[in-house]
Amino acid sequence: MTTRTPAEVLAASRRRTSIIKRQRVVDVLQQMLDKGEQITFREVARRARVSTWLVYAEGVRENVQAAVDKQEADPVRSRSDGRLASSAGLKADLAMAQEEIRDLRDKCDRLQAGMRQNLGHQLDQITQRPLAERIAELTEANRRLEAELADLRPLKSKIREVETDLAAARTSLRQMIRRQC
Repeated sequence: MTTRTPAEVLAASRRRTSIIKRQRVVDVLQQMLDKGEQITFREVARRARVSTWLVYAEGVRENVQAAVDKQEADPVRSRSDGRLASSAGLKADLAMAQEEIRDLRDKCDRLQAGMRQNLGHQLDQITQRPLAERIAELTEANRRLEAELADLRPLKSKIREVETDLAAARTSLRQMIRRQC
Protein backbone atom coordinates (compact mmCIF):
# COMPACT_ATOMS: atom_id res chain seq x y z
CA MET A 1 0.00 0.00 0.00
CA THR A 2 1.40 3.33 -1.09
CA THR A 3 0.93 6.43 0.94
CA ARG A 4 -0.39 9.52 -0.78
CA THR A 5 0.95 12.96 -0.21
CA PRO A 6 -1.34 15.71 1.13
CA ALA A 7 -1.24 17.41 -2.27
CA GLU A 8 -2.49 14.23 -3.96
CA VAL A 9 -5.28 13.85 -1.38
CA LEU A 10 -6.30 17.50 -1.92
CA ALA A 11 -6.25 17.10 -5.72
CA ALA A 12 -8.37 13.95 -5.52
CA SER A 13 -10.85 15.71 -3.23
CA ARG A 14 -11.10 18.65 -5.63
CA ARG A 15 -11.70 16.31 -8.58
CA ARG A 16 -14.52 14.55 -6.69
CA THR A 17 -16.09 17.91 -5.73
CA SER A 18 -15.82 19.14 -9.31
CA ILE A 19 -17.46 15.98 -10.64
CA ILE A 20 -20.29 16.29 -8.07
CA LYS A 21 -20.90 19.95 -8.91
CA ARG A 22 -20.85 19.31 -12.64
CA GLN A 23 -23.32 16.47 -12.17
CA ARG A 24 -25.59 18.79 -10.15
CA VAL A 25 -25.54 21.26 -13.05
CA VAL A 26 -26.52 18.49 -15.50
CA ASP A 27 -29.30 17.31 -13.16
CA VAL A 28 -30.67 20.85 -12.73
CA LEU A 29 -30.58 21.36 -16.51
CA GLN A 30 -32.59 18.17 -17.04
CA GLN A 31 -35.12 19.15 -14.37
CA MET A 32 -35.59 22.60 -15.89
CA LEU A 33 -36.01 21.12 -19.36
CA ASP A 34 -38.55 18.57 -18.08
CA LYS A 35 -40.58 21.29 -16.35
CA GLY A 36 -40.35 23.63 -19.33
CA GLU A 37 -38.78 26.39 -17.26
CA GLN A 38 -36.73 29.19 -18.81
CA ILE A 39 -33.05 28.24 -18.78
CA THR A 40 -30.37 30.86 -18.22
CA PHE A 41 -26.78 30.47 -17.06
CA ARG A 42 -27.46 32.46 -13.92
CA GLU A 43 -30.58 30.46 -12.99
CA VAL A 44 -28.81 27.12 -13.55
CA ALA A 45 -25.94 28.25 -11.30
CA ARG A 46 -28.36 29.43 -8.61
CA ARG A 47 -30.41 26.23 -8.57
CA ALA A 48 -27.35 23.94 -8.69
CA ARG A 49 -25.76 26.02 -5.90
CA VAL A 50 -22.55 26.52 -7.88
CA SER A 51 -20.68 29.61 -9.02
CA THR A 52 -21.57 31.21 -12.32
CA TRP A 53 -17.94 30.65 -13.25
CA LEU A 54 -18.57 26.87 -13.24
CA VAL A 55 -21.55 27.04 -15.61
CA TYR A 56 -19.38 29.00 -18.05
CA ALA A 57 -16.44 26.58 -17.66
CA GLU A 58 -15.46 24.35 -20.56
CA GLY A 59 -17.43 21.11 -20.57
CA VAL A 60 -20.36 22.62 -18.66
CA ARG A 61 -21.00 25.70 -20.81
CA GLU A 62 -21.68 23.51 -23.84
CA ASN A 63 -24.40 21.58 -21.96
CA VAL A 64 -26.11 24.75 -20.75
CA GLN A 65 -25.90 26.41 -24.18
CA ALA A 66 -27.29 23.26 -25.84
CA ALA A 67 -30.22 23.29 -23.42
CA VAL A 68 -30.87 26.99 -24.11
CA ASP A 69 -30.71 26.38 -27.88
CA LYS A 70 -33.00 23.36 -27.57
CA GLN A 71 -35.48 25.35 -25.55
CA GLU A 72 -35.53 28.17 -28.11
CA ALA A 73 -36.01 25.76 -31.00
CA ASP A 74 -38.63 23.53 -29.36
CA PRO A 75 -42.20 24.65 -29.00
CA VAL A 76 -43.15 25.60 -25.47
CA ARG A 77 -46.47 24.82 -23.81
CA SER A 78 -48.42 27.95 -23.10
CA ARG A 79 -49.48 27.95 -19.45
CA SER A 80 -52.91 29.52 -20.04
CA ASP A 81 -54.51 27.17 -22.57
CA GLY A 82 -52.08 24.27 -23.07
CA ARG A 83 -51.41 25.08 -26.75
CA LEU A 84 -47.94 24.80 -28.23
CA ALA A 85 -46.12 28.05 -28.84
CA SER A 86 -42.74 28.76 -30.35
CA SER A 87 -40.20 31.08 -28.81
CA ALA A 88 -40.87 33.59 -31.59
CA GLY A 89 -44.60 33.34 -30.90
CA LEU A 90 -44.02 33.96 -27.22
CA LYS A 91 -41.84 36.96 -28.06
CA ALA A 92 -44.61 38.32 -30.31
CA ASP A 93 -47.14 37.76 -27.51
CA LEU A 94 -44.83 39.58 -25.13
CA ALA A 95 -44.47 42.52 -27.54
CA MET A 96 -48.26 42.71 -27.95
CA ALA A 97 -48.74 42.54 -24.19
CA GLN A 98 -46.20 45.33 -23.70
CA GLU A 99 -48.01 47.45 -26.31
CA GLU A 100 -51.32 46.81 -24.56
CA ILE A 101 -49.74 47.79 -21.24
CA ARG A 102 -48.52 51.05 -22.81
CA ASP A 103 -52.02 51.73 -24.17
CA LEU A 104 -53.58 51.00 -20.78
CA ARG A 105 -51.09 53.29 -19.04
CA ASP A 106 -51.89 56.06 -21.53
CA LYS A 107 -55.61 55.53 -20.95
CA CYS A 108 -55.05 55.57 -17.19
CA ASP A 109 -53.07 58.82 -17.49
CA ARG A 110 -55.85 60.39 -19.56
CA LEU A 111 -58.48 59.29 -17.06
CA GLN A 112 -56.43 60.65 -14.17
CA ALA A 113 -56.04 63.99 -15.97
CA GLY A 114 -59.79 64.11 -16.57
CA MET A 115 -60.48 63.34 -12.93
CA ARG A 116 -58.06 66.06 -11.84
CA GLN A 117 -59.76 68.56 -14.13
CA ASN A 118 -63.22 67.54 -12.91
CA LEU A 119 -62.13 67.76 -9.28
CA GLY A 120 -60.60 71.19 -9.92
CA HIS A 121 -63.87 72.35 -11.50
CA GLN A 122 -65.81 71.08 -8.48
CA LEU A 123 -63.42 72.82 -6.11
CA ASP A 124 -63.80 76.04 -8.10
CA GLN A 125 -67.57 75.81 -7.74
CA ILE A 126 -67.28 75.19 -4.01
CA THR A 127 -64.97 78.15 -3.52
CA GLN A 128 -67.07 80.38 -5.82
CA ARG A 129 -70.29 79.83 -3.87
CA PRO A 130 -69.14 81.77 -0.76
CA LEU A 131 -67.78 84.48 -3.04
CA ALA A 132 -71.13 84.77 -4.81
CA GLU A 133 -72.89 84.98 -1.44
CA ARG A 134 -70.47 87.69 -0.29
CA ILE A 135 -71.04 89.63 -3.53
CA ALA A 136 -74.81 89.41 -2.95
CA GLU A 137 -74.36 90.69 0.64
CA LEU A 138 -72.20 93.60 -0.53
CA THR A 139 -74.64 94.46 -3.31
CA GLU A 140 -77.51 94.57 -0.80
CA ALA A 141 -75.46 96.73 1.61
CA ASN A 142 -74.60 99.07 -1.27
CA ARG A 143 -78.29 99.33 -2.22
CA ARG A 144 -79.21 100.19 1.39
CA LEU A 145 -76.47 102.83 1.61
CA GLU A 146 -77.60 104.39 -1.67
CA ALA A 147 -81.17 104.54 -0.31
CA GLU A 148 -79.93 106.23 2.87
CA LEU A 149 -77.89 108.66 0.78
CA ALA A 150 -80.97 109.46 -1.29
CA ASP A 151 -82.89 110.11 1.94
CA LEU A 152 -80.08 112.41 3.17
CA ARG A 153 -79.80 114.55 0.00
CA PRO A 154 -82.78 116.77 0.92
CA LEU A 155 -81.17 117.31 4.31
CA LYS A 156 -78.03 118.54 2.60
CA SER A 157 -79.89 121.37 0.96
CA LYS A 158 -81.56 122.20 4.33
CA ILE A 159 -78.09 122.24 5.95
CA ARG A 160 -76.91 124.74 3.32
CA GLU A 161 -79.96 126.86 3.96
CA VAL A 162 -79.42 126.76 7.73
CA GLU A 163 -75.70 127.54 7.28
CA THR A 164 -76.63 130.53 5.13
CA ASP A 165 -79.12 131.70 7.77
CA LEU A 166 -76.50 131.22 10.48
CA ALA A 167 -73.92 133.22 8.53
CA ALA A 168 -76.50 136.00 8.02
CA ALA A 169 -77.37 135.96 11.73
CA ARG A 170 -73.69 136.25 12.68
CA THR A 171 -73.19 139.12 10.31
CA SER A 172 -76.18 140.89 11.67
CA LEU A 173 -75.08 140.22 15.26
CA ARG A 174 -71.64 141.69 14.51
CA GLN A 175 -73.22 144.76 13.01
CA MET A 176 -75.44 145.19 16.06
CA ILE A 177 -72.45 144.81 18.40
CA ARG A 178 -70.52 147.46 16.42
CA ARG A 179 -73.38 149.90 16.54
CA GLN A 180 -73.68 149.64 20.26
CA CYS A 181 -70.04 149.97 20.89
